[in-house]
Amino acid sequence: MSFEKNIRGEFVRILGKEWVKDDQVTLYTYRCDGLALYTAPPMGVLFPGTVQELSSVIKLLNQHKISFVARGAGTGLSGGAVPQEGSVIIEMARFKEVHEVDWVNRTITVGPGVINLHITENVHSHGYHYAPDPSSQKACTIGGNVAENSGGPHTLKYGVTVNHVLGLEMVLPDGELVSLGGKHLGMPGPDLLGLVTGSEGTFGIISKIICRLTPNPEKAVTLLGIYTSVRNACESVSSIIRHGIIPAAMEMLDKITISAVEKALKPGFPLDAEAVLIVELDGLADGLDAEAEIVEKLLKETGATKVNRAQDEAERAKIWRARKEAFGAIG
Repeated sequence: MSFEKNIRGEFVRILGKEWVKDDQVTLYTYRCDGLALYTAPPMGVLFPGTVQELSSVIKLLNQHKISFVARGAGTGLSGGAVPQEGSVIIEMARFKEVHEVDWVNRTITVGPGVINLHITENVHSHGYHYAPDPSSQKACTIGGNVAENSGGPHTLKYGVTVNHVLGLEMVLPDGELVSLGGKHLGMPGPDLLGLVTGSEGTFGIISKIICRLTPNPEKAVTLLGIYTSVRNACESVSSIIRHGIIPAAMEMLDKITISAVEKALKPGFPLDAEAVLIVELDGLADGLDAEAEIVEKLLKETGATKVNRAQDEAERAKIWRARKEAFGAIG
C-alpha cells in the first residue's frame, strides 16, 4: 500500500518531495520499531521539519480520516511506533534543534529529534547532565523517551523521564498547537504533562520539550559483584536497600548475558559466573568511599565470591557499556 496520487501531492506541497516517502524499502524499514515481533506496513512516511509543517500534515490526515503514528528513532521495545496497516508514520527526526540552555533555571529546551546522549554532551562541561539514561541513549530520541516515559539504570536514584520533563509543546490530533507546563514550579489543575508523558503519542505529537538538568555528582564509585547463583545476587540487592542505601544504579546480568557481552564487547566479566551485579554509588566525595565499603561488605555477606571496583572512568565506562549494549549482544 502507498499514498493515493492526490493525497501524496498534497503532502508534497506541504513538505517537499524529498520528505514524503512511500517506496517499498521505506515501508519495509518502518513496518516495526525495536520490537520486531509485531509488524505492519504503513501507507507512507512523512518527515516534517517545522511545527507548522507538522500541524499542516496532521490537519490533512485528519481531513482524510487517515490514522497516524509518531516515531522517534525506532529503538523502543514496547511497540509504541508500530503502525497499523494503512496508517501513516510521522517521523520526527528532523526536529534536532537545541533551542535554549537556561543555566539559571537549570533547563534545556530541545526538539523531540535530539538524541538523549547529546543533551548530556551539550551541558556536561558546565557541570550538568540529563539523568534518564536508557540503554539505547546513544540512539534514542528525547521525543521517544517522553512518549514512552523511558528510564535507564540510574532511575533507581534519579527517577524516569516524567521526573525530568518540566514542559512541552505538542500538536493535537486535530492540528492545534498547545503548550503544557513550563520552567516554573507547579501548574493549577490536573497534571496534563504527566498524563502525556508515557502516552505513546495517543494525545498528540510532541514538537518541543523543556528538560530538567541535573548537577553532575562530585564522585562515582562502580562495583562489580561476581556470583555463583542468581539468587545470591538478588539477595544482595535486597540487603543494600534494607540497609537504607539507595545506589545511583543496580543492574544484574545472568550467565547467558555475560557470555554474550564477553563475546561481543570483552568487558572482562568472568565466564564461569552465574551472575554479576553492577552497583554504582554517587554523590559528595566525602563519605562515598566509606559507603562503598559498606556495600562491598554486604555483597560479600550475601554470596558475592569477589567484588571488583572500577579504578578509573575508562573502566567504569567499559562496565556500563557492557550493560547498555547487552540487548544487542544477545541479538
